[in-house]
Amino acid sequence: MSSTVGPVRADVEEAARWLSGRVIRTPVLRSPAIDLLAGARVLLKAENLQTGGSYKMRGALRSVGRLAAAGHTGVIAQSTGNHAVAVALAARQHGLAATVVLPVDAAATKVDRAGAAGARVVFAGTGVDERVAVAHALRDQTGHPVVDAYDHPDVIAGQGSATLELIEQAERAGTPLDAIVVPVGGGGGVAGACLAAAGTGIEVYGVEPVGCDSLARSLEAGERVAVAPASTIADGLRPTCVGELPFAILRTALRGVVRVDDEQIAAAFRLLLMELKVLVEPSGAAGLAGALRLRERTIGVVLTGGNVEAALVARLAAPRLAELTTVEGAAA
Repeated sequence: MSSTVGPVRADVEEAARWLSGRVIRTPVLRSPAIDLLAGARVLLKAENLQTGGSYKMRGALRSVGRLAAAGHTGVIAQSTGNHAVAVALAARQHGLAATVVLPVDAAATKVDRAGAAGARVVFAGTGVDERVAVAHALRDQTGHPVVDAYDHPDVIAGQGSATLELIEQAERAGTPLDAIVVPVGGGGGVAGACLAAAGTGIEVYGVEPVGCDSLARSLEAGERVAVAPASTIADGLRPTCVGELPFAILRTALRGVVRVDDEQIAAAFRLLLMELKVLVEPSGAAGLAGALRLRERTIGVVLTGGNVEAALVARLAAPRLAELTTVEGAAA
């Protein structure tokens, strides 16, 4: 990377150039109904349509590509699902072996996708500390590097390319952004967004589920604060603690964090499904839930992923009809 302390905007630009033609340049969507509810123009970057079903493909492909070029023959990753799927797909593209460590309660859709991509799937507990311990043990056994889901400079730069594209697409459409909203798990994606937006005057906000708010608490405390993640339908936004490298970026670059509950996430999920006809997992829909609580003129939202269980789709998509017209509707 071009910085000794972590990635900078130039690294995001370099990653975006390298990823051009290797990932999908996903569309930006708009809905009059969503704009009306938000009281703003809302531009939605549909990374749920990305290869592998999430924007995690960007960071995975960038980091795995660099490791392959350096001569590594295998990689290891741990996550709740989307990063593992992306690393498995990236490893297959580069001819590397992949081992992914998932929680025992991982969504079956994500487990199946990782396995279908050729990865060896290992299960470890329900918490991130258990997965990290297993991933490190596998690294020691095999000599293969661990590609961290969010505490890795290439992952942050790669994820940031989605926001860089969104900024460019908004400008070309004649609706330049005032703010960008990105859901927060470990913080890699929103850190990449901050780098992409550096020097533009665009405010960047993170969104966390209530009770899974390590970043918000860390910003308030001035240092990283771990949490015991609460139960949430946004399974990809449940880290114990924001990453060290992302926090180093976010502590000065992030405008703020919006906390949202499951009812608000479910309402955003239904808006996306019914108004735009796109399927976004709850973790991705959280971004829209947060955007609906901001007061900005033009807001960009990264819809980070679309890998969701069919049973959950059915449950979330079947509220009372009246709830489709309100942001605060309750989940079914």
